[in-house]
Amino acid sequence: MEPLLGGHRQECRRIVRDALAEGVKPNTIYHEVFWPTMVHLDGLYREDRINIAVEHMATRITRSLADQLQAHLPPCVPNGRKIIIACADDEPEELGAQMLADLFEADGWMVYFLGGGVPNDEILPLVGEHRPDILMVYGSKPRGVPGVRQLIDLLADVGVHPTMNVMISGGVFNRADGLWEEIQADLFAPTAAEALEVARDSKPKVPVPRKPGVPKKRRRRRRPPLLVQSEAAQAAQTAKAT
Repeated sequence: MEPLLGGHRQECRRIVRDALAEGVKPNTIYHEVFWPTMVHLDGLYREDRINIAVEHMATRITRSLADQLQAHLPPCVPNGRKIIIACADDEPEELGAQMLADLFEADGWMVYFLGGGVPNDEILPLVGEHRPDILMVYGSKPRGVPGVRQLIDLLADVGVHPTMNVMISGGVFNRADGLWEEIQADLFAPTAAEALEVARDSKPKVPVPRKPGVPKKRRRRRRPPLLVQSEAAQAAQTAKAT
């Protein structure tokens, strides 16, 4: 963390290069170095222990290293499954989603990585065209929760690919217990390693037809921990308002 927070790009590159030279697997660097680093940076920023300049600088260094390390991931036999990955349009969320895309591809998935800023009505035709097994949304902030809920509602209302699962990961969903259920998502995983495991074990969703004019039932959400109470309440209240 010291060279990263100090913006020492060459030192950070040397650390990764030395790890590879010592035989550390690229997947291990993703899971045990890059991912915890990203989470720690987010925590430091939200606790006002670093400013946005340092957070952006450190995040971009990590992302550049992930770009370089991606080529070292071992090829995997395709498993015949597809995933579309979208995320919030901020740099930290793009980093997490990009790492997920790299790791899913190395696990044999056909990956379509959209990044952030793609409107819901443009995600819809991609789902219809590629018919993925999973649509993953990574790293939403509280203000982005209504948009994720609207996307899930849109997919259900249009019925473009009713057996597809929607997986949620990262952001406010990692901090607000049960919020992913509140917005009617199908799968949840807080980390990259768990996302891969949950995705491997997932089965095609059994469509539940809606009756016209009958509102959807929402699952009861457990009370979030005190530490994230205000953020969780804000996100849930905004989601319900939509």
